[in-house]
Amino acid sequence: ADAASAAGEPAERAAYLERAGQLAWERGDREDALRHFQEAVRTDPDQRAAQAGQGRALAALGRMTEALSAYRVALAAQPRPEYALELGELYESLGLRQAAEVQYALLRERVRLAAAHGADEELVLGRFEADHGDPAAAVRRLRAEWKRQPSTAVADALGWALHRAGRSSQALSFAVRATEGVQGGGVRSALYAFHRGMIERELGRYGAARRHLREAVQINPYFSPLRVPQAKAALARLGEPSVQAGPESS
Repeated sequence: ADAASAAGEPAERAAYLERAGQLAWERGDREDALRHFQEAVRTDPDQRAAQAGQGRALAALGRMTEALSAYRVALAAQPRPEYALELGELYESLGLRQAAEVQYALLRERVRLAAAHGADEELVLGRFEADHGDPAAAVRRLRAEWKRQPSTAVADALGWALHRAGRSSQALSFAVRATEGVQGGGVRSALYAFHRGMIERELGRYGAARRHLREAVQINPYFSPLRVPQAKAALARLGEPSVQAGPESS
């Protein structure tokens, strides 16, 4: 907020406010995130990342009608694939499968148009395919993306795609890279911790799975309208560690 006050142009101030909102969101502070996102949009109505951020925070606060409206405004002006993915998953979490499919079709179309203009949207398309389309295709796309730019975000997405494609043993090293400081990686992210926990659960590493799934919902209890219920259900199935079981896998 101090940096935003010091910034000169409205667009610059709004960008600072949007970033502050994103940081608040990542630590699970819904109200603070919404406050920053709203101020960013008031400062610069063209700040579409903040408009989508409002949708995210409003959904976490249970204000679904307002959340859907905020996402629609963001998409109307700047139909970025990641906004379509978020809105589609929000619709899906509400049981509105048809509306979700409309957004997923929009995502595919926007990725196609972006590629035609030389933009790289392989990461968001890979994330989408892993959860809502063809996980094997997601692996192929994300392996190619990993060769081009081996970032923490790509490590997380590739690990998750491998898991979704039934290759969890290969997935774990990428999930570790995304969540720990391996070769410059490692981000404190609820989504990344969730992905790692689910991969570990599939591999029978129940202690580590429990730890990372708990970490996910502790970092941000609202990180995804679809994944948070899955994380909680997985934790419930894992239960508490047995004293008689001895040391758990880590």
